[in-house]
Amino acid sequence: MSDSLRDIGRVLLVGAGNMGGAMARGWVGAGARPSSIHVVDPRRSEALEPFFADGSLVYSAAVPSGTFDIVVLAVKPQMMGEALPALRSVLRPDTLVISVAAGTTTATIASLLGDVPVVRAMPNTPALIGRGITGCFGDARVSARSRRDAEALLIACGSVLWVEREADIDAVTAVSGSGPAYVFLLAETLASAGEAVGLSRDLALTLARHTVAGAGELMIRSEDEPSTLRRNVTSPNGTTQAALDVLMAANGLGPLMRDAVAAAARRAAELAGDKT
Repeated sequence: MSDSLRDIGRVLLVGAGNMGGAMARGWVGAGARPSSIHVVDPRRSEALEPFFADGSLVYSAAVPSGTFDIVVLAVKPQMMGEALPALRSVLRPDTLVISVAAGTTTATIASLLGDVPVVRAMPNTPALIGRGITGCFGDARVSARSRRDAEALLIACGSVLWVEREADIDAVTAVSGSGPAYVFLLAETLASAGEAVGLSRDLALTLARHTVAGAGELMIRSEDEPSTLRRNVTSPNGTTQAALDVLMAANGLGPLMRDAVAAAARRAAELAGDKT
C-alpha cells in the first residue's frame, strides 16, 4: 500500500459515530476508491446514508466476512472489550489496526486482537470539518509502510503528528484532544464578560465566536509563535495590556491552564491503567 487513499486496500471502520463518521466522509472526499471502505455499526448512520446509497461506502450491522488491510476502531473506550474479539476473523498478521479510542493502550488492543501492528491515534473534534489534528503512536510492529498508510487515512481529517512514546499520547489528549473544550469555554466566558459590560447576548456571542475563530486561523497561517502574535496586538498601557495584566497575573490563566492540562493528562493515564 502507498500513502494515496486510492491505493490503500480494504478498510474496515468499526463505529460510525461522530468521529468515525467524520473520518469516513473525509476518506470519500479525499478520493478513496468506491466500496473500499466498509462501515460496521449496529446502528445505520443517517449522516453516511448518502454514501451508502451511491456505493461510496459499504455498510453492515455485524462484522463482515473476509479480511481487511486496515481496521479502524472508532468505538467508545468502554465498548472495546466487547467489540474487539469479534474482529479477529477479519485480521491477517499484517493487518494494520488504528484505534481512536481514548485511554485504550496498544497493549490492551493487542491482548484482544493478537499480534498485529497497532497505531493509537488521538484526533480532536475539529476533524468533523477537516480541521482537526491527530497525535499518533505506533507500537513496535508498525512498519514504515503501515505508518504511511495510517497517515494517509488520518490526514483526511486534518494535520497528523507522531510521538515516540505511548505515554505522550496522554499529554496529546490533554492538550489537543480535550483542547477544543477549553477554547469553547474561552468563547463562552468571553461572551459572558461582554454581556457584563453591557452588550446584548447575541452581539457578545457573535463577537466572541468570530474573535476566537479568527485568532485561531491567524495562528495557523502565521509563522510567528502565539506569544509574538500576542505582543503584536498589545500596545503599552492600552486596553489589551490592561486585560492581559489580569490574565497573566500570578493566579491568572497560565497556572490555571497548566493545572487543567495536568488534570486531563492524569485522567487519561488513569483510564489507560483501568484497562490494563
